[in-house]
Amino acid sequence: MATERTFSIIKPDATRRNITGAVTAMLEKAGLRVVASRRIRMTREQAEGFYAVHRERPFFSDLVSFMTSGPVVVQVLEGEDAVALNRKVMGATNPKDAEEGTIRRAFAESIEANSVHGSDSLDNARIEIDFFFSADEIVG
Repeated sequence: MATERTFSIIKPDATRRNITGAVTAMLEKAGLRVVASRRIRMTREQAEGFYAVHRERPFFSDLVSFMTSGPVVVQVLEGEDAVALNRKVMGATNPKDAEEGTIRRAFAESIEANSVHGSDSLDNARIEIDFFFSADEIVG
């Protein structure tokens, strides 16, 4: 196993309910370390750029609107097999399918308002981290 970095967003539904600490605690309890974190209000341009891969999908406009509807917490997480571990801790996208003990099972309101985003690969983690953070903001 290798130490990796991955990217995470605590979404507007979670920040609205003031559960960012509870979400972060679950990530840390699972063995991930927060090496960069910032609370931001994503602009429409940022959301459209970040989710550009989904531009042609029917949910794109709703996704951008949701992600700009309130503050989010963007984070860089570090740990052994961080990408896979973060995805395991997040749980299935549909909270009804998420396992007990996962973030989405515990906190998601719906498939869209599912409290967290996490990178799905090391390559995407690098892209997503670079989208929001400069190297000097990541302190591990």
